[in-house]
Amino acid sequence: MKILVTGMCGYIGSHTAVELLEKGYEVIGLDNFSNSKKEVLEKIKKITNKAFKFYEGDMIDRNILETIFKENDIKAVIDFAAYKSVGESVQKPLEYYINNVSSVLNLLSVMKENDIKTIVFSSSATVYGNPEEVPIKETSKIGGTTNPYGTSKLFVEKILEDLYKSDDTWNICILRYFNPIGAHKSGLIGEEPNGIPANLVPYIAKVAKGKLKSLNVFGNDYDTKDGTGVRDYIHVVDLAVGHVKAIEKLEKDKKGLHIYNLGTGTGYSVLEIIKTFEKVNNIKVPYNIVERRSGDIDSCYSDPEKAKKELNFKAKYTLEDMLKDAWNYEKNN
Repeated sequence: MKILVTGMCGYIGSHTAVELLEKGYEVIGLDNFSNSKKEVLEKIKKITNKAFKFYEGDMIDRNILETIFKENDIKAVIDFAAYKSVGESVQKPLEYYINNVSSVLNLLSVMKENDIKTIVFSSSATVYGNPEEVPIKETSKIGGTTNPYGTSKLFVEKILEDLYKSDDTWNICILRYFNPIGAHKSGLIGEEPNGIPANLVPYIAKVAKGKLKSLNVFGNDYDTKDGTGVRDYIHVVDLAVGHVKAIEKLEKDKKGLHIYNLGTGTGYSVLEIIKTFEKVNNIKVPYNIVERRSGDIDSCYSDPEKAKKELNFKAKYTLEDMLKDAWNYEKNN
């Protein structure tokens, strides 16, 4: 089965490509390298010892999508091609809406023209906004998003819902991620954004390595156990496995609209992440408490039971595993 993976060289896309290839799927990759690196292609080949087809391009360019579908017998799409920094989205809302929404409209339009109606969409727990309840279930209220990144994901979810209402032969799986961290055990691929990291753990790793001076902890007056924000962290390899499970479900069900949280169900604070990183890797991470960041919320963690029941998915890696693997990647790159 041939699967188009958009944003394949990014953090989650690369790990998912590895899991797909190792499960025997044929992967067609697309990436514009706006927040990823070309050497990831060779690293995926080295890990899997398998070949795949790759196109360099941007989903805003409809022509590249038409070419890919014309040249390949694609049966399903996994879409990772989005900007993903909460903080940056507040500063650059137009760029986020164009990249994260307009590009998906192009993709869905070309899929429809080619009668390819199976898609796994990379969404986010940010669609829940400031949650009314935790742990968060898939039936929890969505909307009230606190930043353009989350709103862009919410918009696409609504587009997919409307698409399915108009034509119930579509086969759609929306995966709402919590916070992916860690790296592949090989140390070859991991989270390596261009420029200064926007996410917590890669920033911690770069401080630990001495590439950055210290970490800013944005606020210590949240309504949490230690005043710092609490999030549900999931190992990126577990997250990648979740996408394979989603594809397997869509292969079996043939049509439907399915929504799943992918997380561990456990919340950890920023200070807990720092202290655990220091402990498992035996290294100090200097940090400063600074003012809150616009768009952040107190606490956000998942109820993972629906994915466990319907996808047979359960995260297996511990927080210690995640932070060891993140540091292993940083040391090797």
